[in-house]
Amino acid sequence: MATEAFEEIVETFEFLDDWEDRYAHVIELGRDMEPLDEAARVPATKVEGCASQVWLLPQIDNGVFTFKGASDAMIVSGLIAILQALYNGLPVAEVPAVDARHELERLGLNDHLSSQRSNGLRAMVERIQASAA
Repeated sequence: MATEAFEEIVETFEFLDDWEDRYAHVIELGRDMEPLDEAARVPATKVEGCASQVWLLPQIDNGVFTFKGASDAMIVSGLIAILQALYNGLPVAEVPAVDARHELERLGLNDHLSSQRSNGLRAMVERIQASAA
């Protein structure tokens, strides 16, 4: 149940043979992400459980879920961009049904992220799903 934007990332990852190239692509995705206003970087939007600083700002407009995000770490910004591709534009009722773990496994991220990054990614997914519930 992945979005078209997420499927494009999956296809790109399949094309990139080397993990270093994939890592660079994740960072590039983060750089291309729309910036989050400094005013939105407040304790209420900060995600606990991440090694880096992470802020997620969910929005629901006419029943459609989107979120903006930011991090002080380049790789984490890329992970936020991947989560945006996975969730943004879905009907809010479908967000909790997304099996993020399964979808992210398609990218092979679990094998290449530190345990702290994996925990942070899990915390971001939990925040996204809770905000849509």
